[in-house]
Amino acid sequence: MSTLLLDAEAIYADLLRGVQKLWQPEAALVGIWSGGAWLAERLQRDLGLAGQAGVISSSLHRDDFGSKGMSAKADHTKLPFEVEGRHIVLIDDVLYTGRTTRAVINELFDFGRPASVTLAVLVDRGGRQLPIEPAFSAARVHLPAEQRLRLAKSEDGRFSFDVKEG
Repeated sequence: MSTLLLDAEAIYADLLRGVQKLWQPEAALVGIWSGGAWLAERLQRDLGLAGQAGVISSSLHRDDFGSKGMSAKADHTKLPFEVEGRHIVLIDDVLYTGRTTRAVINELFDFGRPASVTLAVLVDRGGRQLPIEPAFSAARVHLPAEQRLRLAKSEDGRFSFDVKEG
């Protein structure tokens, strides 16, 4: 793996400002497992919001479930608030094809019908296969399809990016 020359902490600061602008009273943060969950947890703290952010996994609703099978992350959905009628700010680290976002929205609706779902992402790398666009993205990058961009979190909670081939 190599380190991408992007300052993840500076991009996070932009995400924080973007989410502040999107925020509505009585909204709730939900992070997509795992990088989005890290971001949502830190946003919850940095925005001074009470309670804790929710975490949602895409495992049970993925369109490649048949070929990949059950993942260990399937049990990571934890929504410590009522979803029904609530404005949800969905947080992801890297938006690519849109398939993970579609899957987590299906999972979210298993818990109730939110008033709205607004997507905010740290990095949008383009390449969408579904008509899903974020309301806010802190950065946009273009990578070859064979490269994977991954958010990493150090022991002290600082963010960085890794790029993996294949």
